[in-house]
Parts: sequence; structure tokens; C-alpha cells
Amino acid sequence: MNVVVCVKRVPMTQEVDLEIDASKKDVSKDMLAYVLNEWDNYAVEEAIQIVEKFGGAVTAVTVGSEDDEEVLRRCLAMGAEKAIRVDPGDLSLDGFVISKILAEVIKGLEYDLVLTGVQADDDNYGIVGSMLAEHLGIARAAVVNHVDIEGDEANIKVELEGGVDEVLKIRFPALLSIQTGINEPRYVSIMGIRKAAKKELQVLPVTDLGLSEDDLSARTVVEEVFLPPETEGAEIIEGDAATVAEEILRIMKEKGVSV
Repeated sequence: MNVVVCVKRVPMTQEVDLEIDASKKDVSKDMLAYVLNEWDNYAVEEAIQIVEKFGGAVTAVTVGSEDDEEVLRRCLAMGAEKAIRVDPGDLSLDGFVISKILAEVIKGLEYDLVLTGVQADDDNYGIVGSMLAEHLGIARAAVVNHVDIEGDEANIKVELEGGVDEVLKIRFPALLSIQTGINEPRYVSIMGIRKAAKKELQVLPVTDLGLSEDDLSARTVVEEVFLPPETEGAEIIEGDAATVAEEILRIMKEKGVSV
């Protein structure tokens, strides 16, 4: 069972006062720390668990600069056997271009299963997995929170809205977009990362993939990024519990809320 996992290095934006950069098309990332995308972390763990049970190999793939090799080293430390980074050069990357690049790389690999995270933590897009499956011409399922492999197919659970799960059967080769909580990603030690630094990491210039200019032309262009406008209307209620409760009831009645 050969599994390919597509991963991304993203900035940590939680509990940080974000600032818009000079271009007004992105946030300033100079002072931000970077990590493996949370959804991708679960996808890597799921891939490794599958290979540990059924044999085969895990290959981690990313599209990015030399700095992005950090997340590939983490994948190797977790248990992946191979890692590939595609250097996009000065390309403008959107979901379409990334999926085209990934598809071209994966076509040259032996695989039964392709795993991605449901979405990326930096832009919250969740389109690469679906586009990638379309380019590869394989079956796909998104928001997968359980995988049970039987021969050349898998029984999977897909998370729907309202806390409902759907049980599906999917035949390989296939692509699954993995939801958080499907497993418990293993701890990666400093020693493990140091050992992974000695493993081979393949780097492919995007120009070597033979993709056309149209394939590498972004379909989505960010025109402007801005912080939400500040609004007024918040009211701080002070006093003891009885006073605060009475004031809340008064406000609710004024707003037409039945109490």
C-alpha cells in the first residue's frame, strides 16, 4: 500500500495581532513562526498508520521554497520514507496551480492512495484535494474521519453538517481529504528530526515537470486583504450578580427577546 501525502508549511496566526503588508494582498509574515498545517499533520499520521499495518511506503510532497523543507523533514521524522519538494520559482500559486503541480509529480509515482488535509490553516481554502483528484482522474472523498482498508478498497466515514457521518466504500486508487481528529499524530522528538535531516529529500524545479503556461497560470488573484472594520455597540455591565442579571433581562426585553 503506497501512500502519497501532500503537505503545506503555514504561519501560526493564533493569538497574534496580524498586520497587512505593503502590497495589501497578504498579511505580514516576517515575525511569524511556521508549522506543518494541522490537517496535513493528521493526514501524515493516517498514511503512516496504514503503511505500518499493510506495508508499502509513504511519500510526502510539498510545493514551496527551501524553507518549506522543514515540514518534509518532520514528515520523514514521523515515518515517511520519501520526501519531494517542488520549487515553484516566482510562480503565483493558487489552488489550481498547486493541484496541477502536485498531479504532475504524483503521476510519476507508484501509489494506491493520496491523502491531503481538508484545508489549509493559513487561507482556509479546501480546494486542492478535489482539484488534484480531478487532475489525476481518480475517486475522491472529503472530510474523512475514519478509514478501514479491505483489499483494493476502503470503508470510510465522511463528516457531514450537523454532526452526521456518512459511510462510503471507495475503490483504489483514490484521494481522501483527512479531517482533524481521525487519529492522534505521533510526537516527533528533536533527535528524530536530526536523523531525518540525513535522509534524502528530492527537489524538482517546476520547469522540469513539462507543464504548459496555461497549467501554471493562476485562476484566482487576491485583489486586497483587509482587517474587519471595528464596530461599536459592546456594553460592559458592572455590579453584583443581581444587578448584572437585572440589566441583562432589561436589555433582552428591549430587544424583543422572550424571557
